[in-house]
Amino acid sequence: MMFITVNQNTLTLTPGSEIILQYQTWDDYENLLEIRQEKPLPKIYFHAKTNTIRLMSPLPSHGNRVDILRDLVKSLLGKQGKDWHCFDPITLKHFKQAGVEPDTCFYIDHRDAILGKEKLDLSVDPPPDLAIEVDFTSLTDIEAYQTLKIPELWIYRQSILKIYRLVGENYQESSTSGIFANVNVKEILPKYVELAWNQGSSVALRQFEQEYLNKIN
Repeated sequence: MMFITVNQNTLTLTPGSEIILQYQTWDDYENLLEIRQEKPLPKIYFHAKTNTIRLMSPLPSHGNRVDILRDLVKSLLGKQGKDWHCFDPITLKHFKQAGVEPDTCFYIDHRDAILGKEKLDLSVDPPPDLAIEVDFTSLTDIEAYQTLKIPELWIYRQSILKIYRLVGENYQESSTSGIFANVNVKEILPKYVELAWNQGSSVALRQFEQEYLNKIN
């Protein structure tokens, strides 16, 4: 059973639930963010094109897959000798157009531009180089991410990793990652994401390092 509570001081949603509010404005969206304050849940998304606000409260299985994907990306970046800055949770907004809250995101090429900042303003700050969403409770609004011009978006759903790369103004689904051009992340990462859920994150990370990372020159 789903329960949602919205009042001047409280915004809560039953775990595993999603609510879509129609005919909403940017001010409605900002008001909900203010009510929620600094709490990470429920996640709140806004898209001016559809005039909708989406509220989502994930289940533990969602969080586990997010956590292992984040760790796998960090391992790959470390192996490549790349520095990064990771955010989770974070609210990314394009004024009056869209607001998203990726499950996790990475600044890599643009890391130096945002170091030390408590809040990001995408009207002056660059967007993350990579955003990751796990579609377990709901479906990601890809067009909202396009509005924010995030170069690469990963969506993980039902053991499948889809990669979307920004080409011009639109995303195109890709078989390869621009960040990990020499790694078949679509094939490799889902194996260890599901292994983490069934046998534990430490086991999955250890096997990933032994079976894959240690074999990369």
